[in-house]
Amino acid sequence: MYTIKEIFSTLQGEGSHAGRVAVFCRFTGCNLWSGREEDRATAQCRFCDTDFVGTDGLLGGKYPTASELADTIEKEWLTMNPSESHRYVVFTGGEPLLQLDPDLISALHQKSFEIGVETNGTIKPPNGIDWLCVSPKDGTELVCLVADEIKYVVPQFNGEIDKKAILQRLKRFENMNFKNFFIQPMDGPHRDLHLQFAISLCKERPKWRLSIQQHKYINLP
Repeated sequence: MYTIKEIFSTLQGEGSHAGRVAVFCRFTGCNLWSGREEDRATAQCRFCDTDFVGTDGLLGGKYPTASELADTIEKEWLTMNPSESHRYVVFTGGEPLLQLDPDLISALHQKSFEIGVETNGTIKPPNGIDWLCVSPKDGTELVCLVADEIKYVVPQFNGEIDKKAILQRLKRFENMNFKNFFIQPMDGPHRDLHLQFAISLCKERPKWRLSIQQHKYINLP
């Protein structure tokens, strides 16, 4: 059984695949925050801007089998393009690795989908993921130490900008087995300030590149 918040087609707005057409499948639930505002202040992740509670989004619901969910994802892709080439699905959340399993990965590979996953990195991923993006949250134990990209949001707790502490974290991440390194400014009322801070970090640590949430600038979901 898979519990899904929403499934929708759009362009990837972040990281290495920014601008790429994709179907996003958002799972409900997360291991770092309940998704409810009354719990935000005590959560391990306090800055999430995504609604992953319930099943009331587009094509949301409970899918009993991997094949049923894969069929729905394929139908959403076909609303854009009938081709079997360049098919790309991104599993996100919440935390997708609470639910993503080998059966679903296999079902989508059989339909010629490349599979991307956006995870907080606290759960070991199953085999077969084609593109793994880890977005670490301060104060959590990172167990995904090998991935295609790392996307670190700045700042995190309470929006406090502690450049020295953040630079230390960046240096530590640089010694892990990530292929691409991105710094992403936190969204919100201070987005412009966070953007300038992220740019300054990239200048100081040139291994890192800037990732902005392009979809928000061009009003995509």
